[in-house]
Amino acid sequence: MPSEIREPIRHASMRERNLAVLLGVIAEHQPVTRARLAVLTGFTKTTVSNLIAVLAEAGLVHDGDMLHEGDRGRPGIGVAVNGAGAAGLGLEVNVDYLAAAVLDLGRRVRYRLLVAADNRNRKPGEIAAALARLAQQAVDSANEQGLPVIGANVALPGLVDRAGMLRAPNFAWRDVPAADFTDLGLSGLKLPTGAENEANLAALGELWFGAGHAALGDFVHVSGEIGIGAGVVLDGRVFQGAHGYAGELGHLQVDPAGEPCACGARGCLERVAGRDAILRAAGLGDSATAVGPLEPLSALTTLLDAGDRDATEAVRRAGDALGRALTAVVKVLDPDSIVLGGIFSALAAWTTPSVEAALRAGGLYGQVPTVAVSSLGKNAAVLGAAGQVVEHVYADPALLLR
Repeated sequence: MPSEIREPIRHASMRERNLAVLLGVIAEHQPVTRARLAVLTGFTKTTVSNLIAVLAEAGLVHDGDMLHEGDRGRPGIGVAVNGAGAAGLGLEVNVDYLAAAVLDLGRRVRYRLLVAADNRNRKPGEIAAALARLAQQAVDSANEQGLPVIGANVALPGLVDRAGMLRAPNFAWRDVPAADFTDLGLSGLKLPTGAENEANLAALGELWFGAGHAALGDFVHVSGEIGIGAGVVLDGRVFQGAHGYAGELGHLQVDPAGEPCACGARGCLERVAGRDAILRAAGLGDSATAVGPLEPLSALTTLLDAGDRDATEAVRRAGDALGRALTAVVKVLDPDSIVLGGIFSALAAWTTPSVEAALRAGGLYGQVPTVAVSSLGKNAAVLGAAGQVVEHVYADPALLLR
C-alpha cells in the first residue's frame, strides 16, 4: 500500500502526490467510504478526510449515499469522482477533416464532431483559425452541460519534434511551429494547450478507450489515412524516440523502385498502402476531391463487396506491404500486439489476412504478434488528445488548485 511519506520531501509536493493517489483510488473503487479509503491507501483517516475536502473544493469528488461495507461497523458516506468537475478537449487536424471531442472526468464522451474539410491546400493559419472556431463550439457545448473545460490537446498530422516544430509531408509543411495550432483563444483553461503527433495520440486513445485495450500488452497502433503513422506503446507509455520521430511507419521503404514520396524518399509504404494509393489502384482516383473522409472508403467497400478485381488486388497489395513493413518493426520492438486503426480498421476484412500472412512469412523464430482491429476508427486520435487532459488531472489534481 502507498504510505503517506516514503522519503523526506517538501510538504507541498507530498500533498500533491497524496491527492493524486487518493483520486486514483476513488476512481477505481467508487463509491467508497472514507474508512475504506484509509485502508486502501494506508493514509490516516484524518489525512483522507482532509484530502477529500481539498478534492471536493476543486470540484473533483463529491459525497453520495450512505454505504454499508461488510457485515460490521456503521455505514459511511460514499465518495465518488465528480464526472462534471472537469473536462478535457481534444482536437484533430487531418488532411480532409477537423475533429473535436470533450471528455468528462469520468472519461465519458460529452461532445464529438467531425467536420469534412479539404485541408491539403490550405495555409496553416487558415486551418488554425477553423480549428479555433471548432474548439469554441465544443467548449460552448460543454458549458451548456455545466461542464468546465480545463485544458486542450491538438492531434497534428505530422512529426512534432522536441523543439515543437511540425513537419507534415502530405501538407508540404516543414518546420511549422506547432504552437500555431494551440493558440485557440479559449478562456478559462487551467492547463496549457499541447500538440502532438496524431499517431501517438491515436495509440493513447486505443490504450484508454479501445474495446480490447486490457489485453494488448505492449503494442503498435497503426494509424492509416492518406499518410500512415504508428504509435508505439511500451509499458503503458508512448515511445517517442530521441527527437520525437518514432513511429514513422509510412516512410519505411517497401519498394526501392517505387514512386517518389512527399518526404523525399522513394517507394515508401504510404505510396502503396496509404488511402490515396489504394483508391488510385482500385480505379477510384484521388480522395482529395471527395466530399468527406468517409466517402472514398464507402465507394471502395462497395467495389470490394462486389468482388471487383482491381479493388481487391489494391487492398491485398496494401495489406501485404503493410505486413512486410510491420515485420521489420516487430523484429526491432517485439510487441505483444499490432492494432490496425484508421482506414485499416474499416478495410480489416480485406487487409488483415494479407497483413497476417506477411507477418508469419517474416516472423522471427515463429513469434508473431496478435493482430487486432481498432474499434475506435477515426475517433482514436481525438479521444487520445482529450483523454490526455483528463489523465493530467488524475496524475496531478493539484493543477486545478493553482
